[in-house]
Amino acid sequence: MKHNSNIHLQGKVHPRRDFLKKGLLAAGGISIIPGEVIFANAKKKSYLPSEKVNLACVGIGHRGGEIAKALHATGLANIVALCDVDMGGKHTLELMEMFPDAPRFQDFRKMFDKTGNKIDAVSVGTPDFSHFPISMLAMSLGKHVYVEKPLARTFQEVELMMAAAKKYNVATQMGNQGHSEANYFQFKAWKEAGIIKDVTAITAHMNNSRRWHSFDPSITKFPEKQDLPETMDWDTWLGTAQYHEYNKDYHHGQWRCWYDFGMGALGDWGAHILDTAHEFLELGLPTEIEPRRLEGHNSFFFPFSSTLVFKFPKRGNMPPVDITWYDGLDNIPAVPEGYGVAEIDPNIPPPSNGAVQPAKLPPGKIIYSKDLIFKGATHGATLRIIPETKAAALAPSLPEVPLSPSNHFENFLLACKGEEKCRSSFDIAGPLSQVFNLGVAAQRLSSRLVFDPVTRQITNNKYANQMLIGAPPRRGWEEYYKL
Repeated sequence: MKHNSNIHLQGKVHPRRDFLKKGLLAAGGISIIPGEVIFANAKKKSYLPSEKVNLACVGIGHRGGEIAKALHATGLANIVALCDVDMGGKHTLELMEMFPDAPRFQDFRKMFDKTGNKIDAVSVGTPDFSHFPISMLAMSLGKHVYVEKPLARTFQEVELMMAAAKKYNVATQMGNQGHSEANYFQFKAWKEAGIIKDVTAITAHMNNSRRWHSFDPSITKFPEKQDLPETMDWDTWLGTAQYHEYNKDYHHGQWRCWYDFGMGALGDWGAHILDTAHEFLELGLPTEIEPRRLEGHNSFFFPFSSTLVFKFPKRGNMPPVDITWYDGLDNIPAVPEGYGVAEIDPNIPPPSNGAVQPAKLPPGKIIYSKDLIFKGATHGATLRIIPETKAAALAPSLPEVPLSPSNHFENFLLACKGEEKCRSSFDIAGPLSQVFNLGVAAQRLSSRLVFDPVTRQITNNKYANQMLIGAPPRRGWEEYYKL
């Protein structure tokens, strides 16, 4: 049964029991989640060492399916429910065939209603904008959550998710999986040993093709209505977002192109490139975000090329840091001498500072400190000191880097069982995601923004400050902001 998006929950903030009862009745459901599920967070489950975590998977196609398979491959999880708004679409069939006995749902609210008492944890592999309501409801029911990056589309939603994780005392993990691999442990060890210190600048770059690069730059409106696939629950897909008619250019990953639904290249790749620097340099939130280049800027979808500068203030005895973000096929940053790039375009003259301008660069970062320069790729790839002569001289003094005891998926499930602590928990991943929220606001408005990390307000642009909260949710979806 399709949901009526026009039904509104009136009155004061309801307890979760009333909210879910009324929300599910509005959705066409007739049952109420049992009290032992509603108040699950009051009594935490204890696990035997051999016991598995009962996992529900929300989003089972594309990246969501990959997450579900990776969590199952650990041997630490039982898949007890599958949920996807396009259940039966071609991209969902693999998971449906892998777990034929798992109950299937198109609406996460009905999933919790029907089988919530069998669920310990939830994976959320859905579009950026829909992470928030699914995660908030799951956490309010005492369920641990693994949420693909970035955490949410707006600054306030991330703020609420961090608060909910603390309030309901659940294990939380954002899906920047490299945060459990070699780069995490290397960066931590090198920082603690004083190898990485006095960092003043970071260049971060992601210059691969993006979906919107094929768009017509003259587009001045959202795409026209198309026929809805028979397998699709469009109202639940839209969730808290303002209403849009269905179009294929919102589905199958195309949502990432549009400001209303996604976070662009920055939200997609920033969490894989800047995660360790952000955590171990204790960067927190920036005080200024300045767009330097926005090629093909418009109000609907992301620029074809972006250069953004984030200014982070001094922290303790650590100096201020400027992070310059580059995305776009033709927006490749200069690299320092000794970087080791083979693909140099002889037609591009070197910059006046003597740096090298490569013709192609894989996603990664360059970290500039007072004494050393570090070259890194993305995800879990380790850093290298450049040039090679400097790296060779320092090699004997570099600290031993421990091996990871668990990959990102194992780490989450072991944390659900109380055996490890999540490495990318919401208190760590949340501020990183909020950096991207601020960056996307600067992209969308094509405007320099001044941010006060203490008051958590944009002080030079009232409209941008309102964007921290974003547009009001659709009627019937307000209560997720009150859980």
